Amino acid sequence: MSQVMERINNFGVMAKPSSSVCNIDCTYCFYLEKEHLYPERKKRWRMDNTTLENYIRDQIQSQKSDVIDFVWQGGEPTLLGVDFFRQAIAFQQQYRGYKTITNSLQTNATLLDEEWALFLKEHQFLIGVSIDGDRISNDTYRLSRKGKSTFDDTLRGLALLKKHHVDFNTLTVVNAENVKRPLNVYAFLKRIGSQYMQFIPLVERKAIVPDRDGLILIQPTFDGESNLAEWSVPAKAYGKFLNTIFDHWVQQDLGKIFVMNFEQTMSQLAGRPGACVFSETCGNGLAMESNGDVYSCDHYVYPEHKLGNVNETSLIELVNLPQNLKFGEDKLTNISTDCHQCEVRSVCHGGCPKHRFEASSDGLLNRNYLCDGFKSHFSHAVPKMSHTLGLLSQQVPIKKIKQDIKKSFYS
Repeated sequence: MSQVMERINNFGVMAKPSSSVCNIDCTYCFYLEKEHLYPERKKRWRMDNTTLENYIRDQIQSQKSDVIDFVWQGGEPTLLGVDFFRQAIAFQQQYRGYKTITNSLQTNATLLDEEWALFLKEHQFLIGVSIDGDRISNDTYRLSRKGKSTFDDTLRGLALLKKHHVDFNTLTVVNAENVKRPLNVYAFLKRIGSQYMQFIPLVERKAIVPDRDGLILIQPTFDGESNLAEWSVPAKAYGKFLNTIFDHWVQQDLGKIFVMNFEQTMSQLAGRPGACVFSETCGNGLAMESNGDVYSCDHYVYPEHKLGNVNETSLIELVNLPQNLKFGEDKLTNISTDCHQCEVRSVCHGGCPKHRFEASSDGLLNRNYLCDGFKSHFSHAVPKMSHTLGLLSQQVPIKKIKQDIKKSFYS
């Protein structure tokens, strides 16, 4: 029996207090159409105070950890206004007891102003800014509802965060356009002051006919006719994108710039937990809608994956429901037969189940679409990462590690 089938005591919740409501209209956003699942959301899209209080109290009480992380996403959570989060802070202080509370918020940054920046700094929020690169890359798919550029507004919001010394990182969706220019994207993010970057691959399928819930962007188990969305990143190109950035990073920016994709792989190699995408099992990263509905995963907000509601059932009960334990276990049991003998399985574990829709060698549709890209990247980077970890364990200075890496692998 694998670890996920045992009781889950530590878990995360991605809270979406504004649900799918957003002030911009990203072409590729898989969450905007979730409004079909909640048709009443057009009038009642905000998380109410009762749900907010129940969630915060239960999140604190359900976790055994002394540090409780609150992750706020959307849609666009800043649409709720600063006062919503002031109330969230008040509830956190009311129920925290001896525990330490942290808050992170993912935003497109276009609505940030002085009031927001002062509040975020005062309460030490970590801000994730969604930006896909320079103006050309960002405005390919991240436009306003009127079809206009969002680039300048995002940079204006980012400037406010820097002015008030608010900690931030950047989340870049790697898509069919920006994947062609890895070093341009990386250099741009450095120029705007990002010292912690995430490069998330974009993979979506579009149903020829909407499913029974009215959704076009489909989940892996959809067995109707579909096509790969035109904005999806080609698998091999994604591997090349990561490798190109990695080669520059490991020689020039190791110890200065933190790239989630590389840092978490190195954590796995060092025997520490990495990203859920590359874990053997999953099921401990819940998603919660604004009305308190809880799902097994942010990428599985579909009726069949609803676990319950935080206003009725505690999070610790929901995360340990047989339905959710099986969801996490399925990541391991439904791994592609091609993965069993793969040389990078120990750091990949078949990737996210959402992307397992291609035919494996045995004919089953459970091979990860990004497999070729992952294999290319891990085969290229892991030897250099392992070498780096060995030098770090010997307390070799970063400057000398970079010199050694360059001499050993790039001469």
